[in-house]
Amino acid sequence: MSDDAPRKEEHKGPPPWMLSLADLISLLLTFFVMLFAMSKVKIDRWDEVVDALSQSIQPSPVEDTDEPMANMNIPRVYRKPAMNLDYLSAVIDDAIDDNPVLGDARMSREADKLVISLPGDILFVAGSSDMTPKAQQALFVLGGVLRNIGNRIGVQGHTDPRPLSGRGQYASNWELSLARAGAVANELKQSGYTDYINIYGFAASRYDQLPQLLDEEARFAMARRVDIVIEPHGGSGIGGT
Repeated sequence: MSDDAPRKEEHKGPPPWMLSLADLISLLLTFFVMLFAMSKVKIDRWDEVVDALSQSIQPSPVEDTDEPMANMNIPRVYRKPAMNLDYLSAVIDDAIDDNPVLGDARMSREADKLVISLPGDILFVAGSSDMTPKAQQALFVLGGVLRNIGNRIGVQGHTDPRPLSGRGQYASNWELSLARAGAVANELKQSGYTDYINIYGFAASRYDQLPQLLDEEARFAMARRVDIVIEPHGGSGIGGT
């Protein structure tokens, strides 16, 4: 046979089936090592691992809080449901119609507000914010109606344009009008109205808005009044006067 004839390649190393056997033995050894390790696990360590996994899979819910998230926050204002002004006007009219003091009150609508004008000459001692006992009883009746509504209200004091005579308790009409508005607001609060009440003193600044009357004295009397202004929206319930 010549030297150029093809020769059969010789295999070196283990046969192929030995590789499969080695893999099988390695897997068996790994399995038995795992069983041995599981048999030696400490219960407390196992509980810690389980708790850690539970927290990562199901974290505790974060509760919402009303704490401010910034240095400066705008407070939320909760407004109560307000009563319809047309319906409220009818309710107040029935409540004050037979009252000797409130019977002289006038109700009117200004834009979207209901205004109850109370004559100052009937409510107060002349040139003072001291209220008569009958006026206090009348305002208690009116406050009993207003405390059942959710509407926001304000109280406005007015005077006639003539300066105060003598050296009385107040130095100006503005101070007198503000004090009278505060006195009416206090009576409404004592009768059960719990929401915030805005008080204003206008003195005679709105005298020109009154209707022209032939009798100037009657116009002066109309100017000396306290207006209870009922707004169409609800109060915020922060309390105070």
